[in-house]
Amino acid sequence: MFKNHPKGLLAASLANMGERFGFYIMMAILTLFISAKFGLSEDVTGYIYSAFYASIYLLALVGGIIADRTKNYKGTILMGLVVMAIGYLIIAIPTPTPVPSLPLYLSVSCLGLGVIAFGNGLFKGNLQALVGQMYDDPIYSKVRDAGFQIFYMFINVGGIFAPFMAVGIRNWWLKTNGFDYNGDLPALCHQYLKEGAAMPQQALDNLQALSGKVSLAGQSFSDLGEFVNSYLDVFSRGFHYAFAAAIVMILVSLVIFVMNKSRFPNPGTKTVVQDGDKQITKEEIKMDAAEIRQRIYALFAVFAVVIFFWMSFHQNGYSLTYFARDYVDLSVINIDLGFTQIKGAEIFQAVNPIFVVLLTPIVMFIFGRLNAKGKEPSAPRKIAIGMGIAASAYIFLMACSMALPGKEALATMDETAKEAMRITPFVMVGMYFILTVAELFISPLGLSFVSKVAPPHLQGVMQGCWLAATAVGNSLLFIGGILYLNVPLWACWLVFVGACAASMITMLAMVKWLERVAK
Repeated sequence: MFKNHPKGLLAASLANMGERFGFYIMMAILTLFISAKFGLSEDVTGYIYSAFYASIYLLALVGGIIADRTKNYKGTILMGLVVMAIGYLIIAIPTPTPVPSLPLYLSVSCLGLGVIAFGNGLFKGNLQALVGQMYDDPIYSKVRDAGFQIFYMFINVGGIFAPFMAVGIRNWWLKTNGFDYNGDLPALCHQYLKEGAAMPQQALDNLQALSGKVSLAGQSFSDLGEFVNSYLDVFSRGFHYAFAAAIVMILVSLVIFVMNKSRFPNPGTKTVVQDGDKQITKEEIKMDAAEIRQRIYALFAVFAVVIFFWMSFHQNGYSLTYFARDYVDLSVINIDLGFTQIKGAEIFQAVNPIFVVLLTPIVMFIFGRLNAKGKEPSAPRKIAIGMGIAASAYIFLMACSMALPGKEALATMDETAKEAMRITPFVMVGMYFILTVAELFISPLGLSFVSKVAPPHLQGVMQGCWLAATAVGNSLLFIGGILYLNVPLWACWLVFVGACAASMITMLAMVKWLERVAK
């Protein structure tokens, strides 16, 4: 697989696995952690989730500017790994739940998320830029798309294990303290803290029934209030420990990167010549101002289109996770390891990276065969096709949600009725399968397109802009939570069908122009 590719590709992929591990831990548990820790509703949690994921990608633009100005890509990447580890440490330190002061402890958690986002900004886009620079060598330029697909596949290996690790640690801590996992309980516990015995009778009955169900043999409480406080504290502390696992993997990535620094290109060493009062590289001399302008216009056109894909795709850590918690029969997924059990809505976040790893060789094979016949679609056309596939994923979920009650109706249902209406986990697996195919047509090929089209002196900035476009899409993620709470489920998913379909149509309208610019 790596035979015809630069030697540094595998090392770069492995170095990125730690970041991806932390990313998928966040994708799996962040919204559920915020809800369980602070008792915030799904829509309010969505604002924090949106801001965090937007800042991760927006700060990549800052990281790109820093690397381009200093010409120290490797040092910027290393600093990013260190800063990310510090951020995870801040949120991994256990604090009491229920929190004594919501503003104080929520601020501390948001500070940790901000530090992680800044470290990610220093790391992510610049490593991608280094990979792109490996393919500036004419020997490898023809396999640029394949190289980014391999890179994308390998970095997702870390994402496969992250959700299982997070769930395993959380459930291990629950079991150690005499509890079993139940995803409905944190919200009921916080409702009891706010309303006490005045909470709706059905909710109170559900809380009492579940408190007995999750309390393991020998575990007893004098009253419901004692159970609520104890369960919330143990549940949330398990999440804190799960965040600590990300620190370990980031340190592994740090070691891999340091050991392989010599394999990576260094743009700071490019040959520089004098042009009047300016110093420019030989690569820049070959590209006049008009061509640079056209390339930047083309890139920003693509950036604008993919905003709506990312708004739809990254619902996987938000509205789709809440959907799995509330509507999917999780009882059929229970991997008992003795010391812990792997069960919970979070584990569906492992499906996407699993499919990335499994499907990438197949997609590469298909594109390779088409290339041999001279029929391989261009990167812009592949991105447009991916948008259409993403729309079909939400059409599938919309069809599966037609008969399900709305979120508001769930509050009036007893536990027996809820269990009866839950749908098979294969709905989520099918949804993520289709969405992953779309991702493979868009994300790695988008990275490849940016590295190919970006002017040589703007590689870091343009990779940062690609991630900034993702940031804009992520800043709109909260829309999913508002829709999830306030409209029928099918109507919620229909909005994302429309967003992806409109992006596909727009991209197809620009394909010929983008293909000319990319030549």
